[in-house]
Amino acid sequence: MDQIDKEIVALLRENGRMTSSEIGKHVHLSVPAVSERIRKLEDAQIIDKFTVRLNREQIGLHLLAFIMVQLEKPEHVPGFRQMIAETSSVLECHHIAGSYDYLLKVALKNTGELEGLISEQIKRVGGVAKTNTMIVLSTMKEEM
Repeated sequence: MDQIDKEIVALLRENGRMTSSEIGKHVHLSVPAVSERIRKLEDAQIIDKFTVRLNREQIGLHLLAFIMVQLEKPEHVPGFRQMIAETSSVLECHHIAGSYDYLLKVALKNTGELEGLISEQIKRVGGVAKTNTMIVLSTMKEEM
């Protein structure tokens, strides 16, 4: 990636709907040159996908939380991962180092839904030893 590629990526991160023409004006390249660079960034998997970022508050997901999960044994991982893949309220799942095994980022309507997720889904997966939940009060910076 050269400096122009970095500028293109920065522009697309700010506005994924920006046209090649608009990008070209910013980086002083022709539309075909910009389109080719974007295609190469996609081929190199630097640009993974174009997506829409929803405003959670506007769609009723007022609660953002992080849940750390500890599993008893490695053989419980497949069942846990399957549950995570099937749970739409889980935005992110990270396998982490430390006293917990996984860190989940979840978005829900309220604390009642959070309680249901923890009690009825996560803790019912075989091998979940313990959880630790942190509720987000406000977000100062969140990037994709």
